[in-house]
Amino acid sequence: MSLTSLRTTMFISIAFIALVFLQGCSDDKTDDINNSNPTSRVQFILVDDPGDYLEVNVEIIDIQYKAESTGESWISLTPESGYPINVDLTELVSGNSLLLADQLIPSGLLTQVRLVLSENNTLLIEGEDDLIHLTTPSAQQSGLKLHLNEELEPGFSYTFILDWVVQESIVEAGNSGMYILKPVINVNTEVNSGSISGSVIEMIDDVETAIENVIVEVYTTTDELVTDSLTDVNGDFLIQGLEAGIYLLKISRDGYIDYVSIEISVTPGNITDTGIIELILE
Repeated sequence: MSLTSLRTTMFISIAFIALVFLQGCSDDKTDDINNSNPTSRVQFILVDDPGDYLEVNVEIIDIQYKAESTGESWISLTPESGYPINVDLTELVSGNSLLLADQLIPSGLLTQVRLVLSENNTLLIEGEDDLIHLTTPSAQQSGLKLHLNEELEPGFSYTFILDWVVQESIVEAGNSGMYILKPVINVNTEVNSGSISGSVIEMIDDVETAIENVIVEVYTTTDELVTDSLTDVNGDFLIQGLEAGIYLLKISRDGYIDYVSIEISVTPGNITDTGIIELILE
């Protein structure tokens, strides 16, 4: 083989190896992106409209949700107290409520939630001493589906108020003395948190230069630390999951004058952009 041919062969081999290496890096980067799993916090709270019953006892044996990311699959939520959840709906009035579940789930479109009931549901009515068994149709045992269609933003917190209308949920079967449980539940959604975003820079030779890994702290107006975050390579930060209210941002960094923002208002479901924050050298 001539020297020229040998050089050509070596060049092609090196180029191929470099291409494979770059492709591998690209794949790794893609995998990193695909493996990022943004989440949102969801709470499901049960309340009841008053009804003409002394007790309405229901047993919930599973709470499941379906999202765009889960396709046709139902995913079970995990209550802190576990299953079953036994509750007398008549007690959930006058401001009383029951937290069914509180956890992080993947962000994105949350389409449905369903309550799976057992057959251990009972009723106590005026003038009766004994509990009356509530017949639960098989469709309700397999899961009472509630349509949500709520887009969950990463880092935000959502509360779903499940308002169980007891008076409309219990049907007397003629004169048989039997009662059928056909739940009627209205759902209201509350977005409980907002976010603060911004960028941290310094001026170098009259050029705005991003500062990476700056700790940005969030305080209440009574000087209580709420949370903090770091700026990225572009000097950007996003602080999520903040309750509605008024906050202050503080930045302390060696070599720079301490920064304290003006009051920043955070509203549910919105991102308050503070714009560019310039740190000044001491």
